[in-house]
Amino acid sequence: MKQPLLSLIDINKYFGDVHVLKDVSFTIEQGEFLTLLGPSGCGKTTLLRCIAGLESVHSGDILLHGTSIKGIAPHKRNVNTVFQNYALFPHLNVYDNIAYGPRVKKSMKDAELKEKVSGVLDLVQMLGYEKRMPHQLSGGQRQRIAIARALINEPAILLLDEPLGALDLKLRKHMQTELAHLQKKTGTTFVYVTHDQEEALNMSDRIVVIDQGTVQQLGSPRDIYNNPNNLFVTTFIGDRNIMQVEVIETGETHSQVRVGDNTVSIRNPKQHRLESGQEAFLAIHMDKMRVSCDETPNALKGEVLSIHYAGSQIRIELQVDAKVITVVEYQKTDCECEEGDLVYLVWEDHGAILLPLEDYSVEREV
Repeated sequence: MKQPLLSLIDINKYFGDVHVLKDVSFTIEQGEFLTLLGPSGCGKTTLLRCIAGLESVHSGDILLHGTSIKGIAPHKRNVNTVFQNYALFPHLNVYDNIAYGPRVKKSMKDAELKEKVSGVLDLVQMLGYEKRMPHQLSGGQRQRIAIARALINEPAILLLDEPLGALDLKLRKHMQTELAHLQKKTGTTFVYVTHDQEEALNMSDRIVVIDQGTVQQLGSPRDIYNNPNNLFVTTFIGDRNIMQVEVIETGETHSQVRVGDNTVSIRNPKQHRLESGQEAFLAIHMDKMRVSCDETPNALKGEVLSIHYAGSQIRIELQVDAKVITVVEYQKTDCECEEGDLVYLVWEDHGAILLPLEDYSVEREV
């Protein structure tokens, strides 16, 4: 059986009396792009720092190639970190910033070092910038140099702590694509921290969703987006309408549920078993719904409250019983409805899911 590159085993971490990481366990495979995703304060950066050796763990273990690195100093781990502020040496030019690590380790002779620096600069598309000082570079350029400085050490794992957070929106989107391409080109294992779900969904092979120091779900972007484990993942990933419903009848793949005066069929969750008579949550992606002017089977009947046009996107708010539902449609809607019209809401089958009521928590720790 193939051994994982990195194994986290029941990691627990405290800051004083605050339990920051709670029995965190998962593995990271060689050559994958894995993202730690969660809200601010959830423990994702602390977990990254534990892997880097910048924070100690109170219990549990971290294995690299099957060997514990828990007590090893950061500079002795075959791991490099790229921080949000890039941490470039302001008094050194681009070449010397990148060459700093190998020079300290005395791992390369001058000729080999020059060739390696040129190689990583080529990878990040920054050849010709060797003599520039950090203050002469844009934010995106500094980020590329920080990555090149980490890659020249040929780490087993590259840790990236929200490296795009300081960039403007347009550059951030561009760098998402660049980073994903760079990771595939080098084959280096990336462990990436972000609170931005779009970044995580666009770039990752797998995503670890973390909340309150606990792993909520681990899986591919597609699986996490379409098949959330619980209500936290459902509300954190994607924009969904969420409403409380009553399960009338359960089937092998779908269940009949009552939403006010409507009865509809919804696919069952993979991770939970629902029973007839049980209260549950129905979650439907806003952009996987559409409005029909004609009476339609397996639909919710509602009144149009408002219609907002934003370029190709149309946001329609509707009253369904006591709940306000938002539908996001693109291009031209098939139903030319107006405020006050009674219409029918339908959805793609994989765009809706049921979740047990007990997954809901009114108060969440900050």
